[in-house]
Amino acid sequence: LVLTASLAAAVSRSEAEETARLLATLLDAGRVVIDRNQPLIDDQHKGNKGFTPEVFERQLNEEFLARTGIDLARLSQARVPPMAKDLFRALVKASKDVVADAQLVINQRGVGYKNFIPATFGSQAAARFSSKSHVRLKQTALQPRNEKNQPDLYEAAVLQQLATQPNQSTPFSEVTDGGKMLRVLTSIYYTKDCLKCHGGPPGELDISGYPKEGAKEGDLAGAISVTIPLEER
Repeated sequence: LVLTASLAAAVSRSEAEETARLLATLLDAGRVVIDRNQPLIDDQHKGNKGFTPEVFERQLNEEFLARTGIDLARLSQARVPPMAKDLFRALVKASKDVVADAQLVINQRGVGYKNFIPATFGSQAAARFSSKSHVRLKQTALQPRNEKNQPDLYEAAVLQQLATQPNQSTPFSEVTDGGKMLRVLTSIYYTKDCLKCHGGPPGELDISGYPKEGAKEGDLAGAISVTIPLEER
């Protein structure tokens, strides 16, 4: 699914902002589904986990519906910006493809930690989606473990600002490039489960072999960055 027609005409800032917010929510919903299934994924005693792309999609739909009231199974009836519907479908497909490609890893017996974690899933799903869309979706952080998630200058400046503020539930939004682009960053914060790898003591190697950051619950982990063109392409 190559998304060009839905972005052929100029879109309003309010429509683009809502679309960006919902795309970030959908990507994060997928991260949450992976996190909830982490004990199953990393169960070294079990071979076939039954965590198929279809099972993932069902849980993704449930999580997104609970957060937004939008039923992805009935998108034609959903009250969302017109441009959003094809984008949602593309992100769901990209997310399912990531889970499909990980099946051999997920179902490997005798290996505990698989390195198929929310951050890995999010980076791969965002990259797949962005490769087929004029909308760019990305996980980013000031000190990312994955070099592909390095912030650009704009993202770094916003992340620096967010790091000095209390927990922000409202996305940061700004029109850039002379009115041609909308940049939207939605904050991600460390939860208790994240601290197993990102907590303390700082410098100690976690299960994946990376040094822990010494983060605390509620600290800024990074952001989901969405870039949407506002003008005709």
